[in-house]
Amino acid sequence: MSISRVLLPLVALVLSACASPTQVYSSKTERFNRPPVGQTATVSVGDELLSQGTLVEQDGIEIVGPMEVSLYTLSGGFYPQTGQDADGTYHSFVSGGSAGEFGGLRKALLADPPKHIFARDGDRICVVTILNLVGCEDGKPFQRVVRPLASADSFQQTLIYNGTLGSKINIAYREFSGNRARPAFNNEVEYDLSQSQEIAYKGARLEIIEANNSGITYRVLSNFR
Repeated sequence: MSISRVLLPLVALVLSACASPTQVYSSKTERFNRPPVGQTATVSVGDELLSQGTLVEQDGIEIVGPMEVSLYTLSGGFYPQTGQDADGTYHSFVSGGSAGEFGGLRKALLADPPKHIFARDGDRICVVTILNLVGCEDGKPFQRVVRPLASADSFQQTLIYNGTLGSKINIAYREFSGNRARPAFNNEVEYDLSQSQEIAYKGARLEIIEANNSGITYRVLSNFR
């Protein structure tokens, strides 16, 4: 084997003592209530009346690909953040290619296996290998973004307006965990507005101002328990 072939994986790579994150990143979990209590809203048939839950949000970078960095090719997509140091942020990738909205990375035949993607402000992207070798290139644009993350920690309760039949309105209840519906907890309920303009379900209470088969106007009195 020639010396040139042995050295090929090291072309454009520089040994770095800062090739591993000094701070491990944790995604953010936030509670949400839409609309807030006391607000009046109008929605169409099939739209959400009320939504409450916890949302897991993930920082990351968005790349418009394909992008060549040293001996590696990055596809377009979202690269979740996994850590950071004083110079920038570290990101995970899908090995071999993209998967859905997540970005992927392919290596040249003789290149070392990649471990992280490193993003530094000023359009500098690096690939960190399992040997902590770093290949960097400037002029590689990316955008820092925050994305909702499908996680076991995310949870949502929702009321959906399904229209009217005479003086009755139909409301659907749905639960989602990790962006997946929980069919065992789904339900549909009818309310007779000739008896009361206030409806309630699982602690949520709404005052119905006007309702027909085009839409509904209501005020939020309380959210889910």
